[in-house]
Amino acid sequence: MKKTWWKEAVIYQIYPRSFMDSNKDGIGDLMGITGKLDYLKYLGIDVIWLSPVYKSPNDDNGYDISDYQAIMDEFGTMEDFDVLLDEAHKRGIRIVMDLVVNHTSDEHKWFMESRSSRDNACRDYYIWREGKDEKTPPNNWGSCFGGSAWQYDENTDMFYLHLFSKKQPDLNWNNPAVRKNIFDMMTWWCDKGIDGFRMDVISMISKTAEMPDGKVTDFYGDYGPYCVNGPNVHSYLQEMNEKVLSKYDIMTVGETPGVTTELAKQYAGEDTKELNMVFQFELVDTLGKYGKWTDEKLPLTDLKKIMTRWQTELHGEAWNSLFWDNHDQPRAVSRFGDDSQEYREVSAKMLATCLHMMQGTPYIYQGEELGMTNFPFKEPEDFRDIESINAYSEWCKSGKVSHEKFWPCLLFRSRDNARTPMQWDDTPQAGFTTATPWISVNPNYKEINAKEETSNPDSVFHYYKKLIALRKQNPVIVYGKYELLLADSEELYVYTRELEDEKLLVVCNFSAHETSFHAPDEFIGGQCMIANMENDYSKGCISLKPYEAFVLTKKD
Repeated sequence: MKKTWWKEAVIYQIYPRSFMDSNKDGIGDLMGITGKLDYLKYLGIDVIWLSPVYKSPNDDNGYDISDYQAIMDEFGTMEDFDVLLDEAHKRGIRIVMDLVVNHTSDEHKWFMESRSSRDNACRDYYIWREGKDEKTPPNNWGSCFGGSAWQYDENTDMFYLHLFSKKQPDLNWNNPAVRKNIFDMMTWWCDKGIDGFRMDVISMISKTAEMPDGKVTDFYGDYGPYCVNGPNVHSYLQEMNEKVLSKYDIMTVGETPGVTTELAKQYAGEDTKELNMVFQFELVDTLGKYGKWTDEKLPLTDLKKIMTRWQTELHGEAWNSLFWDNHDQPRAVSRFGDDSQEYREVSAKMLATCLHMMQGTPYIYQGEELGMTNFPFKEPEDFRDIESINAYSEWCKSGKVSHEKFWPCLLFRSRDNARTPMQWDDTPQAGFTTATPWISVNPNYKEINAKEETSNPDSVFHYYKKLIALRKQNPVIVYGKYELLLADSEELYVYTRELEDEKLLVVCNFSAHETSFHAPDEFIGGQCMIANMENDYSKGCISLKPYEAFVLTKKD
């Protein structure tokens, strides 16, 4: 197995709009991030993944880009970005950009040209089709954000494809001019000195030539078989690697909806010359009562089955990315742990132990290191996320589901749970801003904030800091082989990591009750590497408290 810096790194995702406001307008910005670099250095992370900071009209909070080589006005200037990049590098922290090239904003110059006439030079930069009739889309596909995936454009009497918002038209990657423009833009950023790309829905850039109706689920037809892991996606990425990625010492991670372990080996195999790793969503994109919307937690046996498959089937062939949450998912401690006052801290530490001891590159989403929780939304008007707003309208306002049934599911899964401002201290607006923030601050900021946790050695923050340090000191945590124990337990997640003569035992109680555990003989008398509470781990039979977690080394 090849050793590389990005396999050994710990990555921290920043959602700039919600991280830190430096100019008192209620919106996070680049200078705000620069001002918090010492905090991140103290935590011990190696890489910052920046969610999009490019110029955008913000229909989807920056994932609708109108200019790839300019900075969003609300976030600052290109000079501010250059300062951030320089100051991060001075601290040994790398910067990875969010590359959003499945689609652009409808305000991008390419699309404005494309829609101007059928014979415009940029017409074929996007995917245009005749409707079945004047007002009926080419097929029944639904958008990820609700409604049809097709938008009628009166100017040229045709429909364009948008798998997300109607203000996010899909690019036509089959056009060599599109690919050249994208590769030139990527080269420009690499020459500026960035350290890699996280590639948004990169498994969706290739569509089939045929675009038949899809199987109807809920409201619309499924585009998946025709737009996900499409026929040319690997040739496009190999071309990208050849013309851009291979020329720089950077890391790449692809967001790949619909990926399997076998496909992951194609996207991110050790020798496939495409990407370094991919994000898989089997764990977080399980279907609920109403499409993705549910208030039910995944059974632990299912969670272990998914995690174990990725750990074992990619071992030695491709590299895992490890995460519990991100800007598109609810808060980890609310979803997989217990965000009650009694168990929030200990379950946050347990989740961190479980993930950071696995093989792969760990990703920490801003505030995860504090144990930040889901937000107690009260009204539909409290949401800012286009997906949440559209879902409530599509499911509830249509009369298909009652507010009472749908609301708990929206509260549990909304992307806005992750997008509330970072909780820096216990002053008004959690120290994020002195203005009215673009989205409300979680009211629990007085108890959960960075100022309190950085000064408290027993905090969630310091537990993450210790886990990060342990990963850097122990190659077995990075490269060791994974093996699951107690597969049928609905309370305990237990696995081992082994590299040469080193072996670790990782034990995590995912339940709110005490559970007994019999340690394998080779670990009885071993050293405790880390634990989220005090216990006697020298015994053969250990009684675990709710959400207890510990890691033992093999006895000498």
